[in-house]
Amino acid sequence: MKALRLPVALCLSLVLTAGYVPADEKGVNPKIQEMLGQVSEARIRAILEKLESFGTRNTMSDPDNPTRGVGAARNWILNELKSYSPKLQVSFDKYRVKKQGQRIFKDVDLYNVVAVLPGTKLPETQVIVSGHYDSLNLGTRPAGAAAGPGTDAAPGGGAGGGFGGGAAALTPADYEKNANLDAPGVCDDGSGTAAVMELARVMSQYEFDKTLVFVTFAGEEQGLIGSSLFAEREHKENKTIEAVLNNDIIGTDTAGNGRTGNSVVSIYSDETMDSISQQLSRYVKEIGERYLPAMKVQTVFMGDRLGRGGDHTPFQWEGFAAVRVSTPNEIYANQHRATDLLANMSVPYTTKVAKVNLAVAASLALSPKPPIVMPEPRAAGAGRRGATDGGPAGAAPPAAGGRRPTPMISRGGGYDAVLRWRAAGNEADIKGYSIVIRNTTSPFWEQEIYVGKVNTYTLKDVSIDDAKFGIKAIGVNGGESLVTPYAYPPRQKVEIETVQ
Repeated sequence: MKALRLPVALCLSLVLTAGYVPADEKGVNPKIQEMLGQVSEARIRAILEKLESFGTRNTMSDPDNPTRGVGAARNWILNELKSYSPKLQVSFDKYRVKKQGQRIFKDVDLYNVVAVLPGTKLPETQVIVSGHYDSLNLGTRPAGAAAGPGTDAAPGGGAGGGFGGGAAALTPADYEKNANLDAPGVCDDGSGTAAVMELARVMSQYEFDKTLVFVTFAGEEQGLIGSSLFAEREHKENKTIEAVLNNDIIGTDTAGNGRTGNSVVSIYSDETMDSISQQLSRYVKEIGERYLPAMKVQTVFMGDRLGRGGDHTPFQWEGFAAVRVSTPNEIYANQHRATDLLANMSVPYTTKVAKVNLAVAASLALSPKPPIVMPEPRAAGAGRRGATDGGPAGAAPPAAGGRRPTPMISRGGGYDAVLRWRAAGNEADIKGYSIVIRNTTSPFWEQEIYVGKVNTYTLKDVSIDDAKFGIKAIGVNGGESLVTPYAYPPRQKVEIETVQ
């Protein structure tokens, strides 16, 4: 673990006032290791071969052909998932989408395929692993069209991994014609679909505290349609989604320019420091590299590849933590073309990335909920409780322009860092808590201090103005929750009245 680059006095005070995390708190769970050993490269290859055999999985293709097109593909995925375990609740998530934009050139039935593995202790909390099973062939680019990645159009008019120039110049009639072209989509996104299905097979043989949801989305290539409808409904129904691991283009380890890297995977989140999606990306890196030390998890604090999109984004729109799992080595010439074939991708690499997903999803599903660092909501008319700047309980609300609500971090005596939190779930399932700290300019947590089963802790002579702080729960089984950061909201602008 990196040393925290803070003043010597701060480092010394941390050593004197708190114990470091014991070695066993950073151990691996034998149950998860066992699952990792069951992820089969041969099965992933077989899934990819079957997906390729449908010729196309374009959302707008013939849904009634029994062997070719989107209908045949989704029926096979549904039945294959059903065969894995009676514990899996497998179903179609169906929508009727109206004609709109370029790519949805007619009303169409859209089917996401969903497999739910209910949790035993926290069934209301979901961890989602996803990919999209639909594919696209844009046909022959118009003369002068760009060959590299470009800007995606808005939902309804563009693709989740679209290309500039060629995609923008196509008409609805072009898309209608192209819907019948071969679109094997083995890497984009048969690779993500295969990983989701293989994890559903392996993980459905076990039990988890939280509910695992395995989803293969449709309509991604028409503008993230299936994931947008799914995420919007989950939000409206007040579902608790702790994390979304969306896998899109995880099948190539050699880029079109010859760059190689079969032991690196990129995790895209967003550009807002300490957002819940960035916290998830940090978790993916720490847990992924702990269980698979030969893999480097490369966090990218961007929403996606520049100007492009994926099915994690609609979940972020709805306020959920979501990241995109993707190769850093894409072959642009094959994307949305008939050459996106099994022969042009790496099944061993897809298998490695699938294992990273399993380690992270299983760790989350076996861990406590992240602690809560915001004060409990007060009853109407009640005095204010637990001022976070060291002020007394029941103090008057701040003047206009203040920053309430704020997390429970304060200056004890003016110069100590006082952190408070509370459990989000059953305290009996929690062994203790760890405080994490980093410099304000660091992307990763640099120091971790296990403080035991308490709900407040003071770091003597540590200024809350010099560093970032967070808290995570450690389960009785050693599982670690996501970190909850003490993120202060920005001060709001207020209008100042003047006398004319």
